[in-house]
Amino acid sequence: MTLHHAKSRPFRTLIAAALVAVAAPLAAEEVTQKSGDLTLRANLELAAGKSVKDGVVLITHGTLAHNGMELIRALQDGLKGKGYNSLAINLSYGLDARPSSMYDCPTPHVHKHTDAVEEIAAWTRWLKDKGATRIALLGHSRGGNQTAWALAEKDDPVYTSAVLIAPQTWEPGYHLKDYKARYKVDLKPLLEKAEKLVKEGKGDTLLDMDFIYCEKTRAAAKSVVSYYKDDPRMNTPTLLAKTTKPVLVVIGSQDTTVKDLPAQMAKLADGRRIQAVTIDGADHFFMDLYGDEVIEQATRFIGWK
Repeated sequence: MTLHHAKSRPFRTLIAAALVAVAAPLAAEEVTQKSGDLTLRANLELAAGKSVKDGVVLITHGTLAHNGMELIRALQDGLKGKGYNSLAINLSYGLDARPSSMYDCPTPHVHKHTDAVEEIAAWTRWLKDKGATRIALLGHSRGGNQTAWALAEKDDPVYTSAVLIAPQTWEPGYHLKDYKARYKVDLKPLLEKAEKLVKEGKGDTLLDMDFIYCEKTRAAAKSVVSYYKDDPRMNTPTLLAKTTKPVLVVIGSQDTTVKDLPAQMAKLADGRRIQAVTIDGADHFFMDLYGDEVIEQATRFIGWK
């Protein structure tokens, strides 16, 4: 199904919305929990008259981003307006009480792709301890893949469904091609060195290299292996075949980041348990009114009353 983005809105409606936003600013509550030596942070939004017991949408952001980025704020605001509680987690990336800002590239990378899966599980336990009896998962980009990974490998009876917004895709050899195109350097020798170090029990050894989006930084061998080794689970549609809960995949028609997502979902979506919707005109970040359409689709799919 393809949605066509609204070209305009009545002027008075826009003014009214702006006045409401001014009169009722976002009421956010930062919450924390300990995970080993790390303090994990998240932003909890409760809708009017609601408590955690009414259910929570657990939101995971994308690569090296944070829970205060514009898309995540818009999602929480929109969900709240629809009467849905949400918890936007701030992935730690191995840093204690990591601030809500983009990852500081000079900081050595000691995190793994799968750390997010563990943190989603940790926040699930936290919400259950607070009385949540139903949780819908929601993730964007790489966070969409990590969300699907959690659903496939750490499913919980409390999970009712998942909404994946432009989730990450992958194919064998992708990282080698992407790294060479981005940095003009062959990844294979670096990956082989990292794999050797991990095998020798030296996974914490830092390597000088370009890593993910960060130029001239350092990354632990275990991090290099986690992010760059070939693993079919890096492809979100592959993971969805292993899940049992209802999943909605939201696609932007102008998304140049996950170009093969529409074709993969066309083969996978059955219109029942696995559904896909394309928002016409949206790019990878679904800004402004495109975000409103994401909220409409997400809340309709989650379907809590």
